[in-house]
Amino acid sequence: MRYVIGVDIGTSGTKTVLFDEKGNAVSSFLVEYPLYQPKIGWAEQDPEDWWNATYTSINNVIKQSGVNPADIKGIGLSGQMHGLVMLDKDGNVLRKSIIWCDQRTTAEADELTEKVGKERLVEITGNPALTGFTAAKILWVQKNEPELYAKTAKILLPKDYIRYKLTGEYATEVSDASGMQLMDIKNRCWSDEVLEKLNIEKNLLGKMYESCEVTGKVHQEAAKLTGLNEGTIVVGGAGDQAAGAVGNGIVKTGIVSSTIGTSGVVFAHMDNIQIDKEGRVHTLCHAVPGKWHVMGVTQGAGLSLKWYRDNFCHAEMDAADGMGVDPYYLMDKQAEKIAPGCEGLIYLPYLMGERSPHNDPNAKGVFFGLSAKHTKYDMLRAVMEGVSYSLNDCMSVIKEMGIDASEVRASGGGGKSKLWRQMQADMFGCDINTINVSEGPALGVALLAAVGAGIYSSVPEACEAAISVKDTMKPIQENVETYKNYFPVYQNIYKSLKPQFSAAADLNK
Repeated sequence: MRYVIGVDIGTSGTKTVLFDEKGNAVSSFLVEYPLYQPKIGWAEQDPEDWWNATYTSINNVIKQSGVNPADIKGIGLSGQMHGLVMLDKDGNVLRKSIIWCDQRTTAEADELTEKVGKERLVEITGNPALTGFTAAKILWVQKNEPELYAKTAKILLPKDYIRYKLTGEYATEVSDASGMQLMDIKNRCWSDEVLEKLNIEKNLLGKMYESCEVTGKVHQEAAKLTGLNEGTIVVGGAGDQAAGAVGNGIVKTGIVSSTIGTSGVVFAHMDNIQIDKEGRVHTLCHAVPGKWHVMGVTQGAGLSLKWYRDNFCHAEMDAADGMGVDPYYLMDKQAEKIAPGCEGLIYLPYLMGERSPHNDPNAKGVFFGLSAKHTKYDMLRAVMEGVSYSLNDCMSVIKEMGIDASEVRASGGGGKSKLWRQMQADMFGCDINTINVSEGPALGVALLAAVGAGIYSSVPEACEAAISVKDTMKPIQENVETYKNYFPVYQNIYKSLKPQFSAAADLNK
């Protein structure tokens, strides 16, 4: 039997999974690490934490499985997108990574728009200037840490730093790199025009590959730390969203994924490139060679529910600990008792600003319509509904673009919640499917590794072999009508509050 490994370098931890060639998980291991927030709106992590977590988790999955390392034919890397990793000429990390949810770069995003031009930037990179994307972070370092920037020899994304530590190669691949806002998305290469206007040298960036191409091989030092054989191939891999889409079988038109992790994402495959000229959703390169995807991203999806749990559900957490169950299971049971619509209580999940369809780093979380009648469980359900409304906001734009969304597959931690799946079925007005595997990004990049190793001839073939629909959640018509009435109210709350979000942000500068 041949095996492949998928490594998912996430925000809360790195999860490594060993799969057999048919996509069955053999063993997995998770290592967590901290998030640093030195100021409101800032978010950083230490790249060395990612590397320690990676070699530790690879070593453990090999030991747990008893698999001969010689039978492991390839490794795929998935990672949180948009993070800025800066290395000096000796390959040493110069500063903590500024990660995807950091919102410090409002001025730099404006500068990016001014230098390239709003319409031209969308035309080239597929997106308007976004605070979370890497280009604005580079401009921030240029401006605020010029001495450090002068020492920079390479700029990498989080998973590509792990690639460097495994192989010694400075490389990236199209799906993750297209989230840097430095790429010509249509032609799948670095944009000389954007780089020149931003005064970023192209030699600072890694060599570009397609996601299933071999980018390097595990070197001797990394082999000792991981337990892998020296020479094991490492493929391009993918940004976490494209990786999760491959792991969900979103590799052909008509199938859309709705993922609730820390952030929430609606993701659709495209055979031909389409760009929303208003920049409400993101167009990026897919991990399928020669294909693209469009996605809407809400920043505070699972993050909102975790925030609510940590601050208001201590009793449920204590009870769950005593019962040996997940506290989210008990929270689901309580929220199920509340009627859809929460009697007018609506939550906006903008705890970390917002990206889709509102590019607004100043947006904040809101409970609207709170009355003396409402309880903490109404608020709990409102949080879950608010996240679902935000995903429906993204889905509406994707449908407006004429993209087929005839099948929706739920994934991520939130996809395990029957209640959250039902809310999405009711709001989207269509069936929500779950699949036979739940490893998401790790499976996706493992399948890419299987293609790179020659086990499969294409990404769709690999997905066809490993992935099938397990069950289906159908919309409840009464709920469909309820949410259809509340959804415009949800949308209008943001529009009404947008000027106040900006005014409040000015007061906190």
